[in-house]
Amino acid sequence: MYPEKQLAQLVIKACQFYDVDKVVISPGSRNAPLTIGFSNVGEIEVYSIVDERCAAFFALGMAQQTHKPVAIICTSGSALLNYYPAIAEAFYSRIPLLVISADRPKHLIDIGDGQTIRQENVFKNHILYSANLIEDESKLEYNKAEVEKAIFTCVSESGPTHINVPFNEPIYNTIEALSDFEFNTKLKNPDENHIKLDTEIVDVWNAAEKKLILIGVNFPDEKLQELLNYFIEDASILVFTETTSNINHPRFINSIDQLITKLGVEEFTDLQPDLLITLGGMVISKRIKQFLRKYQPKHHWHIDKFVKMDTYFCLTKHIKEKPVDFFEVIKTKVIINKFSNYQKRWVQEKMQRQIAHQNFTVETEYSDFRVFKNILETLPDFSQVQVSNSAVIRYMQLYDVNPTLKVFCNRGTSGIDGSTSTAIGASVVENNNTVLVTGDLSFFYDSNALWNNYIPSNFRIILINNSGGGIFKIIPGPQSTNALRYFETPHSLTAEHLAKMYNLEYSNASSLNGVESELNSFYEKSEKPKVLEIFTPSDKNDTILKSYFKNL
Repeated sequence: MYPEKQLAQLVIKACQFYDVDKVVISPGSRNAPLTIGFSNVGEIEVYSIVDERCAAFFALGMAQQTHKPVAIICTSGSALLNYYPAIAEAFYSRIPLLVISADRPKHLIDIGDGQTIRQENVFKNHILYSANLIEDESKLEYNKAEVEKAIFTCVSESGPTHINVPFNEPIYNTIEALSDFEFNTKLKNPDENHIKLDTEIVDVWNAAEKKLILIGVNFPDEKLQELLNYFIEDASILVFTETTSNINHPRFINSIDQLITKLGVEEFTDLQPDLLITLGGMVISKRIKQFLRKYQPKHHWHIDKFVKMDTYFCLTKHIKEKPVDFFEVIKTKVIINKFSNYQKRWVQEKMQRQIAHQNFTVETEYSDFRVFKNILETLPDFSQVQVSNSAVIRYMQLYDVNPTLKVFCNRGTSGIDGSTSTAIGASVVENNNTVLVTGDLSFFYDSNALWNNYIPSNFRIILINNSGGGIFKIIPGPQSTNALRYFETPHSLTAEHLAKMYNLEYSNASSLNGVESELNSFYEKSEKPKVLEIFTPSDKNDTILKSYFKNL
């Protein structure tokens, strides 16, 4: 059975042609032609998730891992607006998300008809392309061109696009076969090494005595790792990474805040680079942003095929290439500096800070900070680790992370709203264990993520419950007001009954011994996904973290 509607057939055939092979549908009536069609196309995997916000983040998680468009389909009206948080995340994280919305025909908009809103161009501030189709068979060529443009843009520019599909009633009529359509646009993503470096780039590189490479959110890339391993042999190069960069080396600075906290003016001046090279997505460390905005480099290059990011207000060149292509070419053009003291000076400083970190960690009492040591030491090799926003990702930044792990976090918009849904979506297309490390607010905010029939049995959730919004005790400001309880969102919720309702194994711990004991068996094979809820003392966490930085 296939939909009678020409527009539905067109969208379905286009997705088939351009290898959009995963579709997440949220139930509704107006999207019936799309639902009927996609559910009967054998080579397309179809998922059904009721909550549109969760559905969009679930699809985002799959697309994050596969680097291929995942389609999300919903009915008309406010259902579509629930996609917006995930669309914004996809926009800033450059994840290919194909939004397909059913709509009422134009003559029913703004006249008091049910379940209608102004859907055309509704995401205009955070979408790469909006295709507004017309239900008129004489407009086939126009509609086909719009659908092709939307899918092509989603793939070639790696980001969200929107196809709005209006349907007049009747919407449930079916036929036995889909029509054939000729699609002329060929999706191509050439990876040829076509970079031509101008002499200025080479001259600036060679003249810079202090070069700092700063890497934000980055998908694991063996070739990029190899190239950076090569460049670290240049003594004038210092590499700063973050947990989400998925780049590791003993001489890379992987805990930026640990290094630069408490530096004085003279030390900051020594650290100030002549040339700053940035790549990857958003950077988590607020301290590095403050440092580079105050102690600006003479030259700042940002390397990204699509996005120009002037994070430090001193960008001098946007190099529109993939970082691997840029470094592959420039390595043959530049001089390796063996005589600078820049790298050595700060790697030695890093080692001293690590000693202080280890001493403090061993001696400190049970807290958010302390449990991260146990969590990171027990994560199974080669796991995919999804991390929620707010305090959790910041704590993780302070520790060394097993280099076999792949770490992800929704840092495009840094929201707490879809961390669990994203992690579950990512786990569906990941062969190895997926572990979500999350805070309590992120977890409860996205609890509908568990209303999901696709969670693998090897999926694990480590929930750090500090009774609400602990980050607002850490950052300066909220505690100086008389409204702290409205920042913190204090609560006494636990995940126990949610786990039971959604058929997950549940355990908890509220002491260091308890955490160690539970983690010993947490990753063992099981028939159900597992949740480990770790309760930490909300009245001590901020004090211990501040003591940590003071101790450094």
